Amino acid sequence: MAELAVIVPTFNEKANVLPLIEAVDRALAGIEYEIVFVDDDSLDGTSEHVRAVAQANPRVRILQRINRKGLASAVIEGMMSTSAPYLAVIDGDMQHDERVLPQMLAKLKQQQLDIVVGSRHVEGGGMGDFSKSRVLLSNAGKALSRSISKTPVSDPMSGFFLLDRRFLDDVVRELSSTGFKILLDLLASARRPVKLGEVGYTFRLRERGESKLNIIVSLEYLRLLLDKWVGAYVPVTYLIFGVVGAFGVLVNLAIIFLLLRFGIEFSQAFIWSSSLVIAVNFFLNNALTFRSRRLQGAGLIVGLVLFYLACLIGLVVNLGIANSLREKGFPLWLSGLTGVTLSSVWNYWVTSILVWRAHRRGLRRPALPA
Repeated sequence: MAELAVIVPTFNEKANVLPLIEAVDRALAGIEYEIVFVDDDSLDGTSEHVRAVAQANPRVRILQRINRKGLASAVIEGMMSTSAPYLAVIDGDMQHDERVLPQMLAKLKQQQLDIVVGSRHVEGGGMGDFSKSRVLLSNAGKALSRSISKTPVSDPMSGFFLLDRRFLDDVVRELSSTGFKILLDLLASARRPVKLGEVGYTFRLRERGESKLNIIVSLEYLRLLLDKWVGAYVPVTYLIFGVVGAFGVLVNLAIIFLLLRFGIEFSQAFIWSSSLVIAVNFFLNNALTFRSRRLQGAGLIVGLVLFYLACLIGLVVNLGIANSLREKGFPLWLSGLTGVTLSSVWNYWVTSILVWRAHRRGLRRPALPA
């Protein structure tokens, strides 16, 4: 049985598969290990490539996820798929230094730690040739992390760490499984003091493939923070849905005002503006609120139509409740607020079930070239 399982979450990392396997094999000479690739149904054939390699290398396994996205949830599924007592997480882009894995494992065992973090901010570590803007973002994320985790760690944004399975078993049911910062999720979910160690490494530049770092990574990090702050009281997706809706209201008012300035009568301006804003809200929710089950292809068109229908029903609900309360003598502001609140709950409930669940077939990927 493998003593150590190396979990590698991937998306479009086919070019890095063989170099990473060879590098890990050199680094872990003398250690019984397996390497588990968890691939989110890559468009470049990563899963198929790993599967072909695994036929000749029994240490290599592939877990291909269909219609499921997200680094954190991929790592969790990979860790739960193995019986190894020690688990390492390393990115598939080869920017983490696999050569320090033996040192991390030895430190964890000798000091009886829960987790050892590969850190860029301790002796022997470094940010490499990071741009100043990326260093600034990393430092900002580090500062925000203190609001949800009290475990002292120099590099809470690290995606490179090694942990004891017993620690995972203690926290796995408390994890948010959100975004890209699974280490922070693990530390913030612990109900007891975490025994943590760190080993320095220098972050390397990507040599092959495309970087996944973009604004979505930052937004997913904020989603994780929100989940740890208020997730026990209200679904984070509902909060984001509400923010998107509030943005839509502001845009709607701005468009109506603009159309009125051009001489369009109010009823026509309202209809045109509302129709446009519903579409804007749909695409924002598809990209942000329901990103893990976002629609593509034909499913996007079907989802848009259903979203329009749900929002129109929600509008009727809003007007009906507001008018009913107003007729019973409630203040105008309370009547309006109640109507908006209940219609937003309706829109969220219906669209999360009808639009972004029933039509997940729209997530199908294009066929790979022969």
